Amino acid sequence: MDELLISYYGDDFTGSTDVMEALASNGVPTVLFLDIPSPELLARFKDCRAIGIASTSRSETPDWMQRHLTPAFEWLKPLGANTCHYKVCSTFDSSPAIGSIGKAIEIGRATFGQSVVPVIVGAPQLKRYTAFGNLFAAYQGRTYRIDRHPVMSRHPVTPMDEADLTLHLAKQTDIPVALADLVTITASDADSRVDDLVAGKAGILLIDVDSPASQEAAGRQLMRITHQAGAFVVGSSGVEYALLNAWRQQGLLKGSAEFPDVGPVDRLAVVSGSVSPTTERQIRAAIDDGFEAIPIDPVALVSEDGERAIVAAVATGVEKLKNGSSVILYTALGPSADIGADIDKVPGARHKLGRALGTILRSLVTSERLKRAVIAGGDTSSHALKELRVDALTTLLPLPQTPGSPLCVAHGTYEPTNGLQIALKGGQIGTDGYFSQIRDGRRA
Repeated sequence: MDELLISYYGDDFTGSTDVMEALASNGVPTVLFLDIPSPELLARFKDCRAIGIASTSRSETPDWMQRHLTPAFEWLKPLGANTCHYKVCSTFDSSPAIGSIGKAIEIGRATFGQSVVPVIVGAPQLKRYTAFGNLFAAYQGRTYRIDRHPVMSRHPVTPMDEADLTLHLAKQTDIPVALADLVTITASDADSRVDDLVAGKAGILLIDVDSPASQEAAGRQLMRITHQAGAFVVGSSGVEYALLNAWRQQGLLKGSAEFPDVGPVDRLAVVSGSVSPTTERQIRAAIDDGFEAIPIDPVALVSEDGERAIVAAVATGVEKLKNGSSVILYTALGPSADIGADIDKVPGARHKLGRALGTILRSLVTSERLKRAVIAGGDTSSHALKELRVDALTTLLPLPQTPGSPLCVAHGTYEPTNGLQIALKGGQIGTDGYFSQIRDGRRA
């Protein structure tokens, strides 16, 4: 893999497919593994120029991260990619106790032996912007500072109550944080200004991105920093979008890839653990478009008698599918149905809930020989997909109107899900007609 441009480790599965989509759409063949691959599995994708590993670290503790990120980074480092990216959500939601980005930086910084780690979060393609260190995100046609965002400020696990990302990171790590703000990276002497920041005492360098122009400037600086300081970087898929500009300018890309339409399937199965209002609208729109909705009690799924709840959900789903309907099995219909406080009374319940939904989906796919499926919810996807016995994903159909939620192809040794077309959708991602869009196999 002498031409490997980038390797990455995603802190959840939907974010990992977001990166894969951004790269593959721009002519960088990419494979996403669900764990460190065997040499034989890796060899099947030897023509790829980007390699990712999807994980659940966004919903894990610092102790878990120390145990799992260390060997993953040690595996990624000798691949020799120009950039090794720890991918986080573009809303940066995290805390000292869960999904600590600061802890991930500490581990990567030590593994790669770097004095400074650059961080890029802004991604205008996803309507995420950083300006003077503060993060903004769009929702329903309006842009909010992240601590005032209608969804992310109320996230059920890691609510964002601080928009200044330098302060947010300072709660998670003792590594000093410096900021290359919009004035710095667009100045005529930007290189010397950034060099001064890199040479300073800070071990983390946050780089602003709020527009295509600042993204291009950030990409150029990122190439300079990784060449000088080391390959390890942290951020959203804004890292890839910034680097794509720089790679084009250096002639490293041979053009964009072509992805033909895939067309409709007769039946689609969706499982959702999301409480987002975006997903609520999508479920309601799908019901209006002929989907059969099957509510599931999440407390029952994580209880001692959870197996019975799984069997009942599968039976109902199979019945609807046999009647020719597409189905959506969901644990909540929007924020008003969120019973997270009850779920959290059961130790490890949120992970267990995701695994239960994955088991339900695997049973439906296996029983009915389904060709296409969707998992909705970022944390849900991370735990559910593993139950489908999938080893790797590649991009089948990018969705440029809703980036971050492509239709993928699953690869593995379990025959019913090998070749399965599957989409992983974060809670906030997608238009109201997203589920119908995936069923119909159309780009918009």
